[in-house]
Amino acid sequence: MFEDRTKKRTELGELGEFGLIELLTKEFKPKNSSTTKGVGDDAAVMEYSGSATLVSTDLLVEGIHFDLAYTPLKHLGYKAAVVNFSDIAAMNGTPKQLVVGLAVSNRFSVEALEELYQGIKLACDKYHVDLVGGDTTSSTSGLFISITIMGDAKKEDITYRNGANEGDLLCVSGNLGAAYMGLLLLEREKEVYKANPQMQPELEGNDYVLQRQLKPEARVDIVKLLNDNGIKPTSMIDISDGLASEILHICKHSEKGCNLYEEKIPIDAETSILAEEFNIVPTVAALSGGEDYELLFTIPQSDYEKVKELKDVSIIGHITDKNSGANLITAQGTAIPLKAQGWDALKE
Repeated sequence: MFEDRTKKRTELGELGEFGLIELLTKEFKPKNSSTTKGVGDDAAVMEYSGSATLVSTDLLVEGIHFDLAYTPLKHLGYKAAVVNFSDIAAMNGTPKQLVVGLAVSNRFSVEALEELYQGIKLACDKYHVDLVGGDTTSSTSGLFISITIMGDAKKEDITYRNGANEGDLLCVSGNLGAAYMGLLLLEREKEVYKANPQMQPELEGNDYVLQRQLKPEARVDIVKLLNDNGIKPTSMIDISDGLASEILHICKHSEKGCNLYEEKIPIDAETSILAEEFNIVPTVAALSGGEDYELLFTIPQSDYEKVKELKDVSIIGHITDKNSGANLITAQGTAIPLKAQGWDALKE
């Protein structure tokens, strides 16, 4: 499940904590001028000049946030890093430095953790982020990954959730619902395998939704695209818990309502086909699925001409007054109040 068992397995105890950290991080070289000191001392040192520092953190727990039955460790490392980069992008910033905390049991070998860190390094290399520190400890109940990301942005460029104004256009990057359908597919095939280990998983033809679940990307390219076109969002958030949940966050923090148009929600054809196979309305997958890591943002109506031609950006609604509420306008023109039915880590 975790590694090629024909290869020699190196036990964690053979290296010890500091030897393990040195092995896992030796290939990470600083890329950003703001990284003064990375791995190897009591604390990392970063120096930013003329910009604000952005910090976010995520905790990923085996059995809650990921299932190693179908998640390759390299993919897990990549995803763990990228979802944090997405938080910085959602602030209209640029991710720069990463700190990784790891709690791991002796169920894992050194080689398994090297695979995990290979995924983290692939993400760091692609997004030009520096690994600057972290910690490792033992665990008696699975794998825990804690990641803290630091980035920067000009103070005047930072975008919060609370800046939406009445009349602003509601926009989203990419398409939605694919990651959720990828998860449902993997869960289905896992159950088939548990019932009959001789059965091969039926995954062919679903590469896109599987990639969206196992190897998502942070839309830092959208941040650059908007900046290059002179567009500063009035509010922004990344879609980790489902479109409905994130829209409601913006409405709550901005003290506004909204109209979201069902027919405007971008959904990939593969997502729609698979949703129908699972007897799920594609719109429901987009509204409540989560883990798309696309950017949801609002812009002034005066930027309509700029945004309407942008590749991979869709206008899906507009902001209204608070008393109007947050509504989904169906294809038939019916207004339905939006409800947050996506992921909530602390709900039953």
